[in-house]
Amino acid sequence: MKLYQLHAIQSIPVSQQVAWDFLSNPANLANITPDDMGFTILSGADRPMFAGQIIQYKVSPFPFYSTKWVSEITHVKEGEYFVDEQRYGPYALWHHKHFIKAIDGGVEMEDIIDYKLPLGILGQLAHPLLVKNQLEQIFAFREQKLIELFGTIPGREKILKFKSF
Repeated sequence: MKLYQLHAIQSIPVSQQVAWDFLSNPANLANITPDDMGFTILSGADRPMFAGQIIQYKVSPFPFYSTKWVSEITHVKEGEYFVDEQRYGPYALWHHKHFIKAIDGGVEMEDIIDYKLPLGILGQLAHPLLVKNQLEQIFAFREQKLIELFGTIPGREKILKFKSF
């Protein structure tokens, strides 16, 4: 069983409250997800985020294939972090921690995603060929959309790295 981790950091020139209000609103996830993912919220995004919240999406990770993705918001510390975990969907495990902290000139957003692919060795073979590339594209798109919406902090570079265990 191989586990993977994606670690991303991006800084934007907004207050911690503005960043929190945007990132903790599940409806905004569609705005920062590439159109070709066919991302649609089916239910659960009609109220402010809370621990125990279940959100259902439809996503098309590959052409001609779509699936439901059910997430539970398991932890929330208002203004600072939240955690979502996949309950049903394309991954064998998906645990996504979102952190927001104030820095000089804005906020630093940090994502740590621990995930496992289904299908054993086939999933492991698909990781470098498909999954890792797709996650890189999703985070590059998200970075660009956040820059378009909020700007960037000069001198602060983004970080995107993968590890496997």
